[in-house]
Amino acid sequence: MASTTVTLEPHPTSAGSFVRSLRATVSRPAEGMLAVVYTLEGALDALRIPLTRPANVSDRLWEHTCFELFIARPGGAAYHELNFAPYGAWAVYAFDRYRVRSRDVAPAIEPSIHLRHADTKLELEAQVELARLSREYASGSLALGVSAVIEDTEGNLSYWSIAHPQPKPDFHDREAFTLAL
Repeated sequence: MASTTVTLEPHPTSAGSFVRSLRATVSRPAEGMLAVVYTLEGALDALRIPLTRPANVSDRLWEHTCFELFIARPGGAAYHELNFAPYGAWAVYAFDRYRVRSRDVAPAIEPSIHLRHADTKLELEAQVELARLSREYASGSLALGVSAVIEDTEGNLSYWSIAHPQPKPDFHDREAFTLAL
């Protein structure tokens, strides 16, 4: 199983002083599956990381601490956005093109989400069945955008990604889908 680890950087306009490092390791552990492990290191007690809520489908996760994954086929306009909260909630959005939601119903998936944490380190692992998002994703190349929103205890948000091509944080920008898998 090949995997790729990337370092997420804060957007230049973001506060992020409580996070020492944020990495993501992406792999295809089995045919048609995609796994991502986010590893956040820093002053976790200074961050708002809810750990005890019901795990379910939930909207607007990006308003608080949330790990995000954008998936597309290279050169295609359509893509999917997946959000994973530390307490196990998730959301999936389908887009026909840049920020234009698909009229089709968002795919029904239930990712496997596992959380491990200690005093200064938090790991969130999520696995999804790619064919449930799109049959085209199940095999072949993918263009991925890997990002996160981190909230501190004062309610300030910092925006983390492997690329920040815009003056304002915009994880939907295809120029931010820089990880080829």
